Amino acid sequence: MPRMQKISSCLWFDGHAEAAAAFYVSVFPDSRIDRLMRSGLDWPGGKAGSVILVDFTLAGQSFQGLNGGPQEPFNDAISLAVN
Repeated sequence: MPRMQKISSCLWFDGHAEAAAAFYVSVFPDSRIDRLMRSGLDWPGGKAGSVILVDFTLAGQSFQGLNGGPQEPFNDAISLAVN
């Protein structure tokens, strides 16, 4: 049974986390989008039903993409997600 990764990188986006994850998984083998978390209500970064968080795997490593909204544009920083 594969071990669950304890810490993964979380990349912040301004509404494009799902598109970015789709591009990344198209580039690397052994990659997939694992889960999309959608908002149930309108929120500062989007409308109800919009993607807030994307869990994806690249070359066997877990990552997250977070739509932080326009106040948090994409940059070189990452957050660490502890599972």
